[in-house]
Amino acid sequence: MASTLSFFDAVRNRRSIYKLDGTSPISDGRIEEIVRQAIQDVPSSFNSQSTRILVLLKEDHEKFWNIVMDCLRAIVPKESWPKTENRISGFRAAYGSVLFYEDPEVILKLQEQYAIYADRFPQWAEHTSGMHQYAIWTALEAEGLGVNLQHYNPLPDQRAAEVWNVPQAWQLKAQLVFGSYGPGVREKLPEKSQKPLEQRLFVYGR
Repeated sequence: MASTLSFFDAVRNRRSIYKLDGTSPISDGRIEEIVRQAIQDVPSSFNSQSTRILVLLKEDHEKFWNIVMDCLRAIVPKESWPKTENRISGFRAAYGSVLFYEDPEVILKLQEQYAIYADRFPQWAEHTSGMHQYAIWTALEAEGLGVNLQHYNPLPDQRAAEVWNVPQAWQLKAQLVFGSYGPGVREKLPEKSQKPLEQRLFVYGR
């Protein structure tokens, strides 16, 4: 996969960027290529391939966040609404979203086939989804896009299923929002807060 950054440069550079606009430095075809490669190459436990992905661009992306806005308007207290509305409007102003689903029917079949691991497969499916989220986030970062990850499920699940013909059984796990960002946005981000590696990394047998 050609990119503007090496893999570990993209890993290092990856941040949550919220001030995004409705443009993209790469083509829609390139976005689709990145997602296709992730689906094909990101691993899954027992080769389950249980992740399902919906890519929403432009008007469809805006439509999704309008759905989220409507769902939140029904439950957010009036005094808190302006802050919530501003936040969702920020996501809607971006170029696109990647919706990550897991297909529980795949997990159920594996539970039946490998009963000894039955209680583990739901957790492993979460791992699979997380790897897809991270791979696509990092790949979009490498291409110069700003990205942030959201979790408004299950609020929009039913409406989204109706609008985009998503099977009701699929479980929405996360929403990756992406778009371009203006000069100075990255420079204004706070420094990454890192706990000492000595508390997080342990190497034996070297």
